[in-house]
Order: sequence, then structure tokens, then C-alpha cells
Amino acid sequence: MELTEIAVRHVFAPSLVPVERAIDVEHLSRMTLGDRELETEVLGLFLRQIDILRPRIEAAVPEIAAAAAHTLKGSAGGIGAWALARAAAEIEVCAKAGGSGLADAVHDLDQALAQVQGEISEIVLAGAN
Repeated sequence: MELTEIAVRHVFAPSLVPVERAIDVEHLSRMTLGDRELETEVLGLFLRQIDILRPRIEAAVPEIAAAAAHTLKGSAGGIGAWALARAAAEIEVCAKAGGSGLADAVHDLDQALAQVQGEISEIVLAGAN
């Protein structure tokens, strides 16, 4: 076997660490009992909830930010958005600690939110076909 063939096999080998999707679709399916219509409805409600909670997370009052992050954490866990739930949990901790590290935590939350919103769009479009 030539060295180039070994290198090519190595490059195209599957990852040993699974790639975490923005939404655990298997979890979401279990939570909606495999009902695609219900899944789409739940995801739509989640998007509306983001629109309500995200501005509250940036509220000047840490208690409000912590409460909004706590709610988002639970909802994100409900649909299987684990990275988003972790980011919301970090905001909750930072807000309860008086806001130290909150800006970085909000940045991480926004990145997770963007990924979740993109994946929701893909799931909804796939369900429409």
C-alpha cells in the first residue's frame, strides 16, 4: 500500500467524535411522538419564545436575565438543543453572579441561537417536502 493511499484513507475516515447537531432530532422526535406536524408546531413556538426571551436576557436587571435564561435553558432542552441549553445555563450563572462574564456568555448564546435557528429552518423545510 502506498503512502498516499494510506493518507487518503486517513483523511476520509469518519470522525471518532460524533458531531453534535444544533438540535438532537431523535430527542425532538421522541418528545413529539414522531408527529412531524407537532414537531413543526413546537419548533415554531420555540422560535417565538426566542423572540421574547432574547431581549430579556440583555435586560439591565440581572434577575430578569437569569430568569429568561433559565426558561430558555428548559425549552432548549425540551427540543434537544443541547448547546443552546448549555449557553443559556452559563448566562443564568453569570447573571446570578452579578453579571461577571455575561457579555461573553451572551456572545456564545447568540452563536448557539443562530445554529439552532438555521437547523429549525432546515427541519421545517424538510417536513414541508
